[in-house]
Amino acid sequence: MTDNNAVISALSNCTLCKETLPLPPRPIFQLHSKAKILIIGQAPGLKTHQKNRAFDDASGDRLREWLGMTREQFYNEQILAIMPMAFCYPGKVTNSSGDKAPPKICSQTWHQQILGNLGNIELTLIIGRYAAQKYVDNFENLTSSIRNNDFTNKTIVLPHPSPRNNIWISKNRWFETKTLPKLRQRILDAFDD
Repeated sequence: MTDNNAVISALSNCTLCKETLPLPPRPIFQLHSKAKILIIGQAPGLKTHQKNRAFDDASGDRLREWLGMTREQFYNEQILAIMPMAFCYPGKVTNSSGDKAPPKICSQTWHQQILGNLGNIELTLIIGRYAAQKYVDNFENLTSSIRNNDFTNKTIVLPHPSPRNNIWISKNRWFETKTLPKLRQRILDAFDD
């Protein structure tokens, strides 16, 4: 276990991907050793980069609704930690509205150090395909991973809350009717632990 403050300081000043990023590095995360819930997401989007705060956009509004959390709870670092697969905005895919994949060097360099300092995590939320590919055993696809969530486990897989996923959500109504009520109860249980 390394010193949490040292890890946070080093991560805040990380420039590993500087040459490949469209904008200057601005690592965005939320970490505290007392946090009980951990979100492992993708990478900051452009709006998040501009605001310098994780999930401070339409995706974050939807995610907080899914979790049944207020903004105050969500941004309380002693409740919730946020560790994306990459910490800086990776830029857009050429000829697409989607963002580039998170550079793997970020998770390879930082995740184990961070996880070693998060000893109070009761629940980990894996958000999106990139995080699921790394952290879900025997990953086949995101839909089956979400459908097969076992809410007694310490890990729950979710789709990315981006408005770009509206089609997936409309095709998979069970997510809102069956998954979200269980997810909200699991969040409450984590608060009580």
